[in-house]
Amino acid sequence: MQMKIVRFLVKATLVVTLAGSFMLPAGCQKPMPNVKLKTDLDSVSYALGVSVGGGYAKDLTSFPKEINKEALIDGFIKGFYGDSTNFKINADEITPFLQNYFENLREEEKMKAELENTNILYKNRQREGVKVTESGLQYKIITEGKGAIPTEKDTVKVHYTGKFDDGRVFDSSVQRGEPVKFPVTGGVIPGWTEALKMMSVGSKWELAIPAKLAYGEMGFPRGGIPPNTVLFFDIELLDIVKAKK
Repeated sequence: MQMKIVRFLVKATLVVTLAGSFMLPAGCQKPMPNVKLKTDLDSVSYALGVSVGGGYAKDLTSFPKEINKEALIDGFIKGFYGDSTNFKINADEITPFLQNYFENLREEEKMKAELENTNILYKNRQREGVKVTESGLQYKIITEGKGAIPTEKDTVKVHYTGKFDDGRVFDSSVQRGEPVKFPVTGGVIPGWTEALKMMSVGSKWELAIPAKLAYGEMGFPRGGIPPNTVLFFDIELLDIVKAKK
């Protein structure tokens, strides 16, 4: 949900910037409907309006609250024409007001996510065989290996499948048919580093990683990971391929 808020803010900023760049003196009236397109520039202007308006309306559908569209349009038109004498909110108070509102909204969404994550982790830890470390990492040993245990200076080779709470897979070396290699420290999220330093080669574990030990409040947009998300992994430690001296 936080990413939706961020996208909305970015789009809103672009629209306000665009409007500000074309502001006319106060007192100007809004354009009449059914404008005739006489030149290429008229057509470009109209197409730009349709594109911006349509994109903005689409973004509104993902906004976490029900927006008053009439109030938005009223404010947009007055802002577009610089009609500050008729603003219903003092011009100097608009930016602080929006910043405060969206900050509170982000905090609200963060609290909701934390509550959901608490419930997810509580439910998972009730499963038979699940253990919880001091950091909050949850793991279940499926197969106990007999090989060496990696150190924080080692590079390992693993097979893994990453899933969300609802079972959707977001990444899997198993599905790609090729294990991956990476350093135990610095190459993976903290929850992985902690688990790998407890696993022996040949082990298969199930992990439930709290958001703070995964991608935290930022998430990982490129990997499709939303902010404040509990992640689940099936990990098989295949080998220690390199140990730095």
